[in-house]
Amino acid sequence: MKCGIDRLLEDALLRKPLAGRRVALLAHPAAVTRDLVHTLDALAAVGDVRLVAAFGPQHGLRGDKQDNMVESPDFHDPLHNIPVFSLYGKVRRPTAAMMDIFDVLLVDLQDLGCRVYTFSTTLRYVLEAAAQHKKAVWVLDRPNPVGRPVEGLRLRPGWESFVGAGPLPMRHGLTLGELGRWFVQQLRLDVEYHVVTLEGWEPARGPGFGWPLGERPWVNPSPNAPNLWMARCYAGTVMLEGTTLSEGRGTTRPLELFGAPDLEPRALLQTMEALAPHWLQGCRLRECWFEPTFHKHAGTLCAGMQIHVEATAYNHDTFRPWRLVALVFKALRLRRPDYQLWRDFPYEYEYDRLAIDLINGSELLRQWVDDLSAVPADLDALAVPDETSWLEERDAVLLYR
Repeated sequence: MKCGIDRLLEDALLRKPLAGRRVALLAHPAAVTRDLVHTLDALAAVGDVRLVAAFGPQHGLRGDKQDNMVESPDFHDPLHNIPVFSLYGKVRRPTAAMMDIFDVLLVDLQDLGCRVYTFSTTLRYVLEAAAQHKKAVWVLDRPNPVGRPVEGLRLRPGWESFVGAGPLPMRHGLTLGELGRWFVQQLRLDVEYHVVTLEGWEPARGPGFGWPLGERPWVNPSPNAPNLWMARCYAGTVMLEGTTLSEGRGTTRPLELFGAPDLEPRALLQTMEALAPHWLQGCRLRECWFEPTFHKHAGTLCAGMQIHVEATAYNHDTFRPWRLVALVFKALRLRRPDYQLWRDFPYEYEYDRLAIDLINGSELLRQWVDDLSAVPADLDALAVPDETSWLEERDAVLLYR
């Protein structure tokens, strides 16, 4: 399989439209060639691309910021002698002065296929800025590591945020290049947009089902995205960020496990199995204990579970991480109605709305959890129409059949 950057470097004809134009790059640490050369260095070395600036998204061009709401500064790259602007610092959207520097913005970001992962929001923002300032945007496409499955509620009008760029379901099943096409259509943007497509991507083929296991090394696209297993869980475990439960930050398996000092995982799992055994398919849940070194419950022993989605534990067709973690919340609420589950704190610079609602793009998931009479079929009744409509809508932007 070849990523967009590999094809661009190999084929001078693909680069020809860049001739005579000032080029900027939006990238992060996972923007590497098949030989693990960073895209910035590879473009500088190719000889016929005039690099004038670089941009970094959340966590920075170098991936130097560990947590959310930790900003990256602008800096000057001494090797390439260009400015590097942060789109997660003083600004989230590129300014007019930044846009004036370049003619074409190359975007090379490894996404995780989840609406909450903020690189998709940054892509929307640069597309809007490019339309306003008459600049071109090229996405050097990369695989969606979790493949084509779709799951979760679509974001409701008025719930847009930095973790919600538009009316997408939680797990959208698009590559970043395809997602850019959807933004252009959905927002009716008059912008020069181009995708340097993947070659040989087979999202239906195991064992990777989206990620070419054995062909390409995994480089963390963000500090707490250490492997493919995290990516598979993320559309569900990201919801833990809006709760008092640890999502495993401060451990070596972030966003694959969850827990708290007062959790009773064995009893919790029994309740989950009684409520919706079909929502537990496609993975294995293992009782575990861990002590986070930082973040929630730092230095305190937590009891919880690890979600195993590797080897024979994983079934790509039946695993539904969003429903799985929703079931964790529902079972805990039924067992302990007064449990302080929802965490009230500033989340991605939103101060007046609960994080769990921002993450889900509405209050619907939280309301379902807190309604003791609501059953799993009620959540399905909300989510299935959203999932079905998205499958129909996204068909127009697919680049890989």
